[in-house]
Amino acid sequence: MLLLVYTFNFLDRQILGILAIPVKADLGLSDTELGALGGIAFALLYSTLAIPLALIADKTSRTWVITISLTVWSGFTALCGIATNFWQMFFFRLGVGVGEAGGVAPSYALIADYFPSSERARALAIYSLGIPLGSAAGVLFGGYVAQTIEWRTAFIAVGIAGVVIAPIFRLIVREPKR
Repeated sequence: MLLLVYTFNFLDRQILGILAIPVKADLGLSDTELGALGGIAFALLYSTLAIPLALIADKTSRTWVITISLTVWSGFTALCGIATNFWQMFFFRLGVGVGEAGGVAPSYALIADYFPSSERARALAIYSLGIPLGSAAGVLFGGYVAQTIEWRTAFIAVGIAGVVIAPIFRLIVREPKR
């Protein structure tokens, strides 16, 4: 389940880059605005909230932090599909960054508690497959949907899928004793 969540983490992160051309054309964005959406809009809160969200996960339930984070970033990914201008898209990409800031650190902590040190490297390697799997899924799914339907549908579909997975994650992944 952590691998699946991490895959969605990267899928939601990469989908804007994959759909950049139709998004830019439809919203009438400049190159600078498109760059801001893919860079600062996401990274600003992603990089600044990762540590506070990790601290919250350390003091509370890591599975709840991941569940809420997945719901938040997926919800904002879906909202990107309804953006009609630069500032709406900028705000929604900030939301994606906020959500994703709470995904990775608590996942590493769960893996550390679930697996003994003799198996931890393998578990972390499997978890890390989320990066290439999410990137590949974004290219395949995002490109396919954008070509056959439209870019907005790709954002909405991916976002809704993440929101649906969140309660399933919470039901399946238990908080281990510390």
